Amino acid sequence: MTFTIPENSLLLDGTWRAAADGQPLPVYDPAARSTFHVAARAGAADVDAAVAAGQRAFADWSRRSPSERGAILGRWAQLIYANVEDLARLEAQDVGKPLNDARRNIYIAASILEYFAGAADKLAGATLPSRSTDHVGFTLRQPLGVCALIIAWNVPAVLMMADAAPALAAGNAVVLKPSEHAPMSPLGIAALAQEAGLPDGLLNVLPGFGNEVGVPLTTHPGISHISFVGSTLTGRAIMRSAAENLTPVKLELGGKSPNVVFADADLDLAVDTIVESITENAGQNCYAGSRLLVQDTVYDEVVERVAARMREQRMGAWHEDLDLGPLINDAQYERVTGYLDVAAAEGARLVAGGPAAGAEGLYVAPTLYDQVTPDMRIAREEVFGPVIAAESFRTAAEAIDRVNASPYGLLVAIWTNDLTRAMKVSRDVVAGQISVNEFANAYIIGFPFNLAKESGFSKGGGYEALKEFTREKAVTMALRPTEE
Repeated sequence: MTFTIPENSLLLDGTWRAAADGQPLPVYDPAARSTFHVAARAGAADVDAAVAAGQRAFADWSRRSPSERGAILGRWAQLIYANVEDLARLEAQDVGKPLNDARRNIYIAASILEYFAGAADKLAGATLPSRSTDHVGFTLRQPLGVCALIIAWNVPAVLMMADAAPALAAGNAVVLKPSEHAPMSPLGIAALAQEAGLPDGLLNVLPGFGNEVGVPLTTHPGISHISFVGSTLTGRAIMRSAAENLTPVKLELGGKSPNVVFADADLDLAVDTIVESITENAGQNCYAGSRLLVQDTVYDEVVERVAARMREQRMGAWHEDLDLGPLINDAQYERVTGYLDVAAAEGARLVAGGPAAGAEGLYVAPTLYDQVTPDMRIAREEVFGPVIAAESFRTAAEAIDRVNASPYGLLVAIWTNDLTRAMKVSRDVVAGQISVNEFANAYIIGFPFNLAKESGFSKGGGYEALKEFTREKAVTMALRPTEE
């Protein structure tokens, strides 16, 4: 390990320090159900200091050449690659996910940073046409200032980089609030930023609670942009807070992503991927494949095969590196198991899974319900656990209507070998992202993480993300006549 994370510390203005009021933040291992680190519990005074540090750093960073900014970010990405194993252990233990899943998340985070390091000097304005030869017009893309990033606990390294990388590449400073439940990989990644030469004050990391850090951040007049990843309920509250200062906001919120399986699909591929889409991170992903819509002629077969694969999944602590780990904390366990009770009460049939029999700790086995109707809560609400609600449909039009009835619009996975059907369904469903014969695959470089409806609004992941962290300025010039 080439980095250290001091106990009872946050990162502010390039230094590790205790919170202003000295409050600690115990960090919990959900498998061992014990504390394995103590971070600092930031508060409003730390927010004020971090914003001030960011403003000072921004004054210099925003004027550096994009190539210089990109070079520093590129060195940072290489350091993350070099420390994948140590960072993966931090995230795995922090969240409870298998080590291999955490390792993949760290690689993704590094690749995001690497992408935006290369994109830093590709951000450009446009030359505009003129009705007169005596006038020219063009646009400039300029950084905003200090950006507040508030991220969720489920994939902290990826979520950190999804916003910090484009924000910094575009010339902004950052105040990052990782979740109080999972601050460790963001703190480790931030330590490597210092080693890469990122100027002091440009990236400040304040672990803590929403009411103690998030609220002061989102209401702070020195914040020029807010990015939030979390629940739809909290997203609405942040928009209301941001309205006071008219601060721009981007939101990545909840999801209820369906796998839509047509009769002509490659069922071998589909079944394995469907199970993986809900067992990854124990279903604690906004894009998790928590709905299963299957054409009626193959419905029974698909349900049976998905249930069989679910029963094969192995659960255990992060270091056992099995298929899925525990839920992150007691509150999340109560939430997920509460939905199991609701599903039974509303008449859904349990096909596989439920609370993990004989397993000590916060484990819920991969769970499948069928005989689900569209009005059931398990079909409409985000469970955020390893739980699938299965429904059948007859026609593509019916499937599209079922998909679009959801209040969410994050991801839709379509399983079919009919290209025309795939194109029509892709066109007609309301969602920010579509996958055909795969689920949320990361092979496409710069693939935008678009969102719709109550899933939020964002252009993260690709080149357009740079623009979200800039202000477009329009310039026109009247040209003086020249003497000939």
